Amino acid sequence: MQQIITNARIVTNDDVFVGSIAIEDGRIARVDRNDSSIAGAQDWDGDYLVAGLVELHTDNLEKHLEPRPGVRWPAISALLTHDAQVSSAGITTVLDSMGVGDFDERSIRASGLQAATEALNQARNKGLLRAEHLLHIRCEIACDNVVEVVEPFLDDPTVRLVSLMDHTPGQRQWMNIEKFRTYTQRNQKWSDEYLAEVVQGRLDMQARNSDRNRLRLLELCHDRNLPMASHDDTVPEHVDEAVAAGFRISEFPTTESAARAARKHGLGIVMGAPNLIRGGSHSGNVSALDLAQADLIDVLSSDYVPHSLLHAAFLLRDQAGWSLPKALATTTRNPAQLVGLDDRGEIAVGKRADYVRVRESLGVPVPMETWREGRRVA
Repeated sequence: MQQIITNARIVTNDDVFVGSIAIEDGRIARVDRNDSSIAGAQDWDGDYLVAGLVELHTDNLEKHLEPRPGVRWPAISALLTHDAQVSSAGITTVLDSMGVGDFDERSIRASGLQAATEALNQARNKGLLRAEHLLHIRCEIACDNVVEVVEPFLDDPTVRLVSLMDHTPGQRQWMNIEKFRTYTQRNQKWSDEYLAEVVQGRLDMQARNSDRNRLRLLELCHDRNLPMASHDDTVPEHVDEAVAAGFRISEFPTTESAARAARKHGLGIVMGAPNLIRGGSHSGNVSALDLAQADLIDVLSSDYVPHSLLHAAFLLRDQAGWSLPKALATTTRNPAQLVGLDDRGEIAVGKRADYVRVRESLGVPVPMETWREGRRVA
């Protein structure tokens, strides 16, 4: 059965126009630059019709698995809450980013991957999920058992991205240990003595694990042709290292110099949508708006606020002067292509009918309805 939407402001790869689209068998069958007179066509009253958003990195599932420090929530309940939030935010494909390895053995990142994957498989098999959920496994290479935990999951076909992280004080985001001190004192209220003990313990762990874990994870991912991301590149040398290792993505570079190196080498540059909306990084890193104005962003990630993804794309239009098609591509086509999902991410004939009805109101874009493969899910 054909479904027709008319009087919509359609955003394609390179244009915005009022027109109509036809959907058949979960695919886009036709895109027209005029309204449809066919009886039964849905009139969208000039609202935007944009491709379903593709999210490469969200911590939102982890947040629901551990809604308070030390509180474990039932995995199915956490997943369904997360799924409802992302789909209502216009996200039709989400790579749930599950951290593996943590300096604190009590953290969800020390134990959450098994519970998350079991819940995802159960909910997927029962047809309970609104968005399509895939996996992004984030590996803390300094931790003792990260390879042991990750390896059994790498053959899961839903794993579409692996990133390597090192949050050791003195490395990458925390290259300046004083920044780490300021951040932890604000969030953890540690004494100076305990902080010194934590720093030394993490340095010792990094010294014994980081190199061997990195090499083994690279081997495992290359054997499976899994896309890889370098996390928190801070200096150009971090990007050089990523390029030499065959990485495709620089995820959240913390400085403009690192972002420029990523652009020079052709890596996809991912930045946080909350950074753009807030007007800066919560941890003192480079401003996403500054990078956007220098044309140094390829992909936006909602990170910890699902509704930030669409909002930030429109801010690229309003604050960085990007065209709306280019801005929305950071949340649709570009992330899809970086992880090999070439069947979606744009409003074009033959593509999957993942799309969102968006209305601008009160100064923000509001996702009114979300459709995945031609079926309304939110």
